[in-house]
Amino acid sequence: MDMRASPVCVGLESPSSSFPVRIYTRPNPVPRNKTLGQTVDVAFASSSRLLLSQFRPPRLLCCSSNTDSSSSFLPDNGDNVDDLSSPSISVDGVHIELKTLGNNRRRIRSTVAIDAPLHVVWNILTDYERLADFIPGLAVSQLLDKGHNYARLYQIGQQNLAFGMKFNAKVIVDCYEKELESLPFGQKRDIEFKMIQGDFQIFEGKWSIEQFNRGTEDDSWIDQEIHTTLSYFVDVKPELWLPVRLVEGRLCKEIKLNLACIREEAQKAICKTPRTL
Repeated sequence: MDMRASPVCVGLESPSSSFPVRIYTRPNPVPRNKTLGQTVDVAFASSSRLLLSQFRPPRLLCCSSNTDSSSSFLPDNGDNVDDLSSPSISVDGVHIELKTLGNNRRRIRSTVAIDAPLHVVWNILTDYERLADFIPGLAVSQLLDKGHNYARLYQIGQQNLAFGMKFNAKVIVDCYEKELESLPFGQKRDIEFKMIQGDFQIFEGKWSIEQFNRGTEDDSWIDQEIHTTLSYFVDVKPELWLPVRLVEGRLCKEIKLNLACIREEAQKAICKTPRTL
């Protein structure tokens, strides 16, 4: 049988991952005297190298911390936290910092200023099933369970690779919505997150929205000068088969794009809000 025209499905799966990564590709023509087993081996090796060289991590919008929220996002005393792996950068108004924690682990902090009140940004982040509508690369964001200040999500991140191939990553994440906190000149609210099943060993952190007001308490939010900052903190450690250095740069770019998209969505919401006299 001539196998040259038949597509080959290659499955890449780490030992601890529950989700196989499948790539569908058509291998280069091979001599007829090669066996089917040799053909599949060649396709597997070629696809593996291509996946590692062009891997783009999925955009994971929401996850959470443990239910009791006892685990601190800050490093323990035993953590080996180096200085910034690279200088902090600010592109298109999005500020990003990267730290090395050792053992194939990174910490990323990103912030962006948004011309919208806290509740507008909060409503965007917690409208979980609509996230895929405006976040590029987030193919699916499905709400599996919802409780008081709690949500469990099923998400699929999808990226296009070279030669028409696609990379898919599936995750299940828990989100814990913290109560609104009062600040001396504003307010703050967080969403802590943790991946409970997926393609990383560690992927946890939080979203933090801080609003600072300049005006009187009697003013409506439309008449006040509002300064809102959206921050994203994440600790990430890929599976053993994927060195973090291969993905940290692309991950920073994805986070930057996520925050920029949320900022744009919040500004659209403000434009749709009727102004009162």
